[in-house]
Amino acid sequence: MYIPKLNAVTDAAVIDDFIRANNFAIVVTASPETSNGEPLATHLPLELITRADGLRLLVGHFARANPHWRAFAAGRPVLAIFAGPHAYISPRWYERPEVPTWNYMTAHVYGQPRVIEDEGELRASLSRLVRQHEGDSGYTLEGLPEKVTAQIHGVVGFEVTVSRMEAKFKLSQNRQPADYASVIAHLQQRPDAQSHAVAAAMTALRRE
Repeated sequence: MYIPKLNAVTDAAVIDDFIRANNFAIVVTASPETSNGEPLATHLPLELITRADGLRLLVGHFARANPHWRAFAAGRPVLAIFAGPHAYISPRWYERPEVPTWNYMTAHVYGQPRVIEDEGELRASLSRLVRQHEGDSGYTLEGLPEKVTAQIHGVVGFEVTVSRMEAKFKLSQNRQPADYASVIAHLQQRPDAQSHAVAAAMTALRRE
């Protein structure tokens, strides 16, 4: 990913938080079934685990009917793309004439995959994902009848050992204070949640 120095995020803890807050990723690999290296992409929720030794893992699962999992079984390197809020930035918001641009936040994570063969390990990963999103609602996989949880055989779990993470937060860092404040103000006036989220990220960045 092209990352100008001004937009680079190098704090691993910040990247971790961003991934966990935006965990619906695009997972990309080269297909093992094509000779031209055509890429495969699947949209998946992923869990980021940081072990005590600092090693990071991405855990998720495919529908078994999705042939993409075979690229994981073949050991093809993985790229997971995490996207955060984004918004169009109008040049009308600056003090002087300029060109339009787009503000956005994204992280790319690279690693080596492993298909989860053990059913107990797969069940544990699925249970963690449910607990993460259900919170204290009381809904758990463990509380479902066996005939329902038997659907686990319709998915293929995986784990990606992270080798590299990079993140880019393009949030008008190149603008002067007056323009920066103007962008935030105009984004806050828009009705959509994406613009508000970008404004909030810019506000937090300027406080740092």
